[in-house]
Amino acid sequence: MKIDQIQSLTAEELKQQEAQTGEKLFRIRFQKSLGQNEGMKNLRELKKDIARIKTVARQRELGHATAPTESTQPSKKSRKKKDA
Repeated sequence: MKIDQIQSLTAEELKQQEAQTGEKLFRIRFQKSLGQNEGMKNLRELKKDIARIKTVARQRELGHATAPTESTQPSKKSRKKKDA
């Protein structure tokens, strides 16, 4: 789920989405413990989705802006090569 989609959800929808994603994560972990490897690719993405949902919910709770600003994006600086 992308951050834009998450930010467009209401508080109740955020709670529902977090519960659904948590349930999916639980099921995949349970399958892993049983030795089944189906859906293991989704494990990492589900963890990220839960983190995104919790982050948006916390931002709203604190009253912060929901759209990421330029300063929160990591900057890519190129390193200058030294002449030998």
